[in-house]
Amino acid sequence: MKRREFLRLAAASLMIGGLAGRLNNLFAAGPSIVSVAEGNDYSEITKKAIAALGGIQKFVKPGNVVVVKPNLGWDRKPEFAATTHPLVVRAIAEECLKAGARKVKVFDNPCNDPRRCYENSGVQGALKGLQNVELKYMENERYKNVKLNGVFLKEWQLYDEALSADVFINVPVAKHHGLTRLTLALKNMMGIMGGNRGYIHRAIDDALADVNTVVKSHLVVIDATRVLLTHGPQGGNLKDVRILNKVVASRDIVAADAYATTLFGLHPENITTTVTAFKRGMGEMNLSKIRIVRA
Repeated sequence: MKRREFLRLAAASLMIGGLAGRLNNLFAAGPSIVSVAEGNDYSEITKKAIAALGGIQKFVKPGNVVVVKPNLGWDRKPEFAATTHPLVVRAIAEECLKAGARKVKVFDNPCNDPRRCYENSGVQGALKGLQNVELKYMENERYKNVKLNGVFLKEWQLYDEALSADVFINVPVAKHHGLTRLTLALKNMMGIMGGNRGYIHRAIDDALADVNTVVKSHLVVIDATRVLLTHGPQGGNLKDVRILNKVVASRDIVAADAYATTLFGLHPENITTTVTAFKRGMGEMNLSKIRIVRA
């Protein structure tokens, strides 16, 4: 082979290789994916929504300690849609164990009495009998002052087991909220905060973004099996509840919240917590740039 021909082929090879590399990078940085599963079997649709993202093994590795953070904030039965459905929580715990998790810890910092919230939500009963799954009451001494250096919060008390987990799975229930209009995954992180949480209502959008910037959700699973349309976040009237039989999952917390907003007939730009997180580069909120997968 002549030298000139060799150089031409080498240059072409480099160009093709560079193009392939750019294409690979483009694919790797592709659109945020949100999976949506629907059906009457809440355990099954939870597992399907996670499977559509590549399966729980994409997130949980053998030997991992996993925190599953549902919304257990209120002393309500599951049908009132104020708390995460117990079958959704159990299904996630089962999937984590199947992936080889060493320990699965489930907890929340409720507004009502924790013991009543854990029991009446149905989560306590649902997790009974699962080995290496612990439904924990959060202990005051385990909150640690964490430097957030955020827009609004410079530091705050956060629960140490949320900070130290190998995998953090955020499992809110989709519902109305009197202040933020909706409460979804971004707001569900209030449940790892200690101290006077009422203070953050002064600038709740930035405060939530500050916390979510430091404690990232590796996987978001939004319970929309039944949603609270008004009088949230506590609810208490079955007339305010709509049955949707859906579970939404994503590794992008902003995309998950953005899609879940549409279940209420709203747009992502209507929810200021979503807009703030998007503007701060925490995820995608433009639905036209989000890939929706029906599981």
